[in-house]
Amino acid sequence: MTEKNTVPAMFAKNVFNMEVMKSRLPKDIFKKLMRVMQQGEALDMQTAEVVANAMKDWALEQGATHYTHWFQPMTGSTAEKHDSFITPAPGGKAMMEFSGKALVKGEPDASSFPSGGLRQTSTARGYTAWDPTSWCFVKEGSLYIPTVFVSYTGEVLDKKTPLLRSMDALSKTAVRFLKLFGNENVSRVTTTVGAEQEYFIIDKKIWDQREDLILTGRTLFGAKPPKGQELDDQYFANLRPRIAAYMQELDEELWKLGIYSKTKHNEVAPAQHEMAPIFTTSNLGTDQNELAMEVMEKVALRHGLVCLLHEKPFEGVNGSGKHNNWSMSTDDGQNLLDPGDTPMENLQFLTILCALIKGVDEYADLMRLSAASAGNDHRLGADEAPPAIISMFLGEELQGVLDAIEDDTVFRTQTKAFEIGVNALPSFPKDSTDRNRTSPFAFTGNRFEFRMVGSSDNIACPNFLLNTIVCEELTWFTQRLEPFAGKEGFEEEVKRVLKDVLKNHRRVIFNGDGYSEAWVQEAARRGLPNYPSTVDCMPHYCDDKNVEILEKFGVLSRDEIKARCEIHLEKYSKTRRIEARTMIEMARKLLLPATLDYVQTLCSSIQIKKNIGMTAVTEEAMAHQLSDLADAFYDAIQSLEQRVNKACEVSGIQAQAEAFHDSVLPEMERMRTISDTIERIMPRDRYPMPTYSEMIYNV
Repeated sequence: MTEKNTVPAMFAKNVFNMEVMKSRLPKDIFKKLMRVMQQGEALDMQTAEVVANAMKDWALEQGATHYTHWFQPMTGSTAEKHDSFITPAPGGKAMMEFSGKALVKGEPDASSFPSGGLRQTSTARGYTAWDPTSWCFVKEGSLYIPTVFVSYTGEVLDKKTPLLRSMDALSKTAVRFLKLFGNENVSRVTTTVGAEQEYFIIDKKIWDQREDLILTGRTLFGAKPPKGQELDDQYFANLRPRIAAYMQELDEELWKLGIYSKTKHNEVAPAQHEMAPIFTTSNLGTDQNELAMEVMEKVALRHGLVCLLHEKPFEGVNGSGKHNNWSMSTDDGQNLLDPGDTPMENLQFLTILCALIKGVDEYADLMRLSAASAGNDHRLGADEAPPAIISMFLGEELQGVLDAIEDDTVFRTQTKAFEIGVNALPSFPKDSTDRNRTSPFAFTGNRFEFRMVGSSDNIACPNFLLNTIVCEELTWFTQRLEPFAGKEGFEEEVKRVLKDVLKNHRRVIFNGDGYSEAWVQEAARRGLPNYPSTVDCMPHYCDDKNVEILEKFGVLSRDEIKARCEIHLEKYSKTRRIEARTMIEMARKLLLPATLDYVQTLCSSIQIKKNIGMTAVTEEAMAHQLSDLADAFYDAIQSLEQRVNKACEVSGIQAQAEAFHDSVLPEMERMRTISDTIERIMPRDRYPMPTYSEMIYNV
């Protein structure tokens, strides 16, 4: 690798980051922009004009000819409209210009994006507004400007604005809280996130032959292969040459865009892999994860591959999640979720921990719905992902500390050196907590890992809801403790409050196997909510207690919450409708004709054998079996079509979603069972599309 192509040299080469700004902006403008980015100071148009000109000059040097306001509407993907820098010049010539106004504001059609009734076709105006807290970048000949998206009347129409609002609210709340513990120098608290991204890779030639993958992102038909993940031989295994080449280019493309792609490896299921970045602030991490998913898909195509980001593209093997590693940091360098060497003495950490325990218990419904989607419904609760029950894993040592607080006893640490048992290898300190991959919200040393999030999800939603929950609980603790701050009995009062919180909310702590059926029963005994599907949990978005805290901290209004609930439920119904109609089309045009054609072949063989005085026991048995299955398959097709049509006629967004969940989805599963049985009988050369073995083992 030449010096020009080393990682430090290529890293962020396409990003208008702080280093570039500092070198290209006047000192006073740079300082002003830093205050905007780091302290939330308002941006004036004079500053914007200077920044826009410098940004344009830099982008042109990177080969850009256009700019775009890049935003995250409620579609589940990003959106962009590209305008060139070109401006008419005298003599019929052209020049390249970019104004502060164009940088700061854009105007897409707000009625063309999901709004949950906030916008009508006749009221189309909406605005994108530059988010100066996130880096602009050049990609594919355009300058990308991260923005928020709001309606003409100010309603939030995107996923990023609530995140930015929640980060501001949490910072103000946490700064006030930290003063109780003597942190007088902290002026800002930021939330950080590292989103581990799981995905599948298959050959594009095979993807081209699967209409279900093309239209829905998952296989609607497909029998389990003879070998799945039973031997545990895929996880961390050697990378196949095509996958290694793909991952190498993916890393390089992500590094150029300033994304700290750190870890890559094979995941548990065949054809499944993972990319994990280094932590960064939540808003930047959200932008970078959306960008990473786009780059993953585009780089795959260059290698003749397809990257699948659906939560459950293949039945019978693990699905894909996006583990959301969340923490809080101060502007003076503290990680607020780092217990330190003596957790029992670290009252600040323990109070924050108990605030999280209280919040997770009181707002489990918000956390559950933050990871709700039609795709993730197939993954949650299977033998690979947390169940739909929200619980927390803390580990033995922290559990012991909390028990000591509740029981008024002294906790003595059990942490010891970890002996490997080989003389040539060193011993090292044992971590204070094991990792519990079955827990939806697990403490992992200096952060919490929210494992429930789906692989295709935008992480803004789980993070802004988590931030808001923490705001509410830190406010509660602050109001309880402020009268005692700086006084002799402060520590004792803190311990009394923690003891009360643990007594009332410890039911949400579970350090065992979250995959087990025993936990489902135990959770029910504890009174923990269990919302298996999107249809079950999404209506709780509008519960009074949830609306109250989202409005209290200025994150979302009641109308915006209602709109989001409707958008999610409407998307659920549309997703199921597309899946069902895709199944019907594939069944009628591919699978049923192929089955009947093979039955005809068997019948011809039977007749030929009879004509020459031979018996055809095998052919007759197969013909009878396939004929019966074909009849059942045809009935299922007819039934599914009727149920889909009936569900489409149901009025009311919630009622329609329930109809698709309760009536259409079970019939889809029945139809698949029949088809998969047929696949196991049919000869490979007569089955009309690639099988699971071909899809997940041929790269």
